[in-house]
Amino acid sequence: MVEEWALVNREKIADYYIFDVDKTVKKSPRTGKEHTFFVLDSPDWVNVIPVTADDNVVMIRQIRHGIDAPVLEIPGGMVDDEDGDPAAAAARELLEETGYTADRFIRIGSVTPNPAFLNNRLFTYLALNAHQVQQPEFDGSEDIEVEEVPRDQIPTLIAGGKIHHALVVAAFYHLERFREQQQP
Repeated sequence: MVEEWALVNREKIADYYIFDVDKTVKKSPRTGKEHTFFVLDSPDWVNVIPVTADDNVVMIRQIRHGIDAPVLEIPGGMVDDEDGDPAAAAARELLEETGYTADRFIRIGSVTPNPAFLNNRLFTYLALNAHQVQQPEFDGSEDIEVEEVPRDQIPTLIAGGKIHHALVVAAFYHLERFREQQQP
């Protein structure tokens, strides 16, 4: 059986806007040896699948600097301290990035984005009866196009590589599981 490793020391070695870097030293229960690991200490994240009354998904397209290319994805972002909980962050991110709100937000799943070196969770929300109420309010580093995509086209877009953001693909997996559970 895999046993937990004993924490010997934890030290924050860098503080960035979206994460801190922690250097941790842990002791292996199997060998007794100490090993150093680096962990990105990040706030939790949310993503939102906003579905309109016409069964369209409100999606966004923005440049993702990690791959230096535009990416088709769903709205999302960090859970800020002021949000109080992930549901509030989901509603805030949807409004800021798209100008849409929704009648109901349902948490349909969560994942650990990369537990090898990240310590946070990503919560996925389904936003029902999404509708535009204002213009988007981008922060200084966002440049976003909003588009509605028929929900039934999402599997084809994923299979064809048009939707390739791993956390977005995971969100749509949660949506399909949720829809299956809702059927009698």
